[in-house]
Amino acid sequence: MHGGYREGPGRKSLNNLKKKNRNIYITDDFYNEIMSIDMKEHKSFSERCRYLLKEGLLNYKKESDDIVSNKLKLIDLFAGIGGIRKGFEDSNTAFVFSSEWDKFAQKTYEENYGEKPEGDITQINAEDIPEHDIVLAGFPCQPFSSIGKRQGFEHVTQGTLFYDVLRIIRYHEPKAFLLENVPGLLTIQNGETFDVIIEALKESGYTVFYKVLDAQNFGLPQIRKRVIIIGFRDDLGINNFEISESNGNKKAVIGDLLEETDPAGYSISEHLQEKYLFKKDDGRPQIVNKDSKIQVKTLVSTYHKIQRLTGTFVEGGETGLRLLSELECKRIMGFPDNFLIPVSRTQMYRQFGNSVAVPMIKSVADEMKKEIYKSNQISLKQLTFTI
Repeated sequence: MHGGYREGPGRKSLNNLKKKNRNIYITDDFYNEIMSIDMKEHKSFSERCRYLLKEGLLNYKKESDDIVSNKLKLIDLFAGIGGIRKGFEDSNTAFVFSSEWDKFAQKTYEENYGEKPEGDITQINAEDIPEHDIVLAGFPCQPFSSIGKRQGFEHVTQGTLFYDVLRIIRYHEPKAFLLENVPGLLTIQNGETFDVIIEALKESGYTVFYKVLDAQNFGLPQIRKRVIIIGFRDDLGINNFEISESNGNKKAVIGDLLEETDPAGYSISEHLQEKYLFKKDDGRPQIVNKDSKIQVKTLVSTYHKIQRLTGTFVEGGETGLRLLSELECKRIMGFPDNFLIPVSRTQMYRQFGNSVAVPMIKSVADEMKKEIYKSNQISLKQLTFTI
């Protein structure tokens, strides 16, 4: 009968504790410096190297933990491709958790941020999420089926994805949150859904502010309205907070952001143009070119379906008309040109159509962070924040 692998006399060492040769190339000066250190318990070069590497690794981990502890820690729920994150990220923020169920969005997120979001938030326990200062969530717009039954907010919201946002906020009690949604949230169920959301957040111990913002007022050539809900924990004492309706930049026009030369592969067939897009002489769809001085319609997640009522198309290409290119989609959403898209064109349009206007989020994020710093909940001596 075999005794197995255990530590102690007469036993074999665990495989992962076995020492193996590793090559490292250093200069003579560096070797002499290591050997000149007063280390009586570690005489050989190998012993000294093992000790120094172990101590160095421990110190590195401690410094990394200290750096993160002095930053604003955020979580990114319903993360999509990280548009809200892009607006909040700076040298004084650390993202400690993200969640997104769509596998294609996960892929784009990981490609750009180096981490794959966790999956379905409804299956994640609040206690398994790291401590954090700010919750970010672009949750889906859903009605509440139990409205009017005089049950608690937590019960009424159950079965919706807002409930998962609420349970995480109530468990962790972060300093602040930013929630983003379509303006329709204000009017579904005659506004009762929105009222439930605001009251549930207030009941959870937060001072809440909200406003409908439009991307065209934040330097983007796109009409894109979204409702932004901001909350600060009551004990921070932030009772007045103005959500700016503009970042002060002049309005951008679509002609300035179109590619200089027509990109290949985006042409719309002449048959589709004749039989569908221009079947009526009613001024639709919206057509733009380099001379256009307008803000285009909202980029929707179904843009790849080439819809005449909601679509904006560009003069050019092999057939005289084409779709917006990947680069142009990045630009009208406020993403950097070097943002990576590792998915198909259909998924690319869906992802940008479901995302947020980054400069709009950044404007709100900057104001939120300033208020949190002023609240003295985070030492200003530890933080240097530059807008």
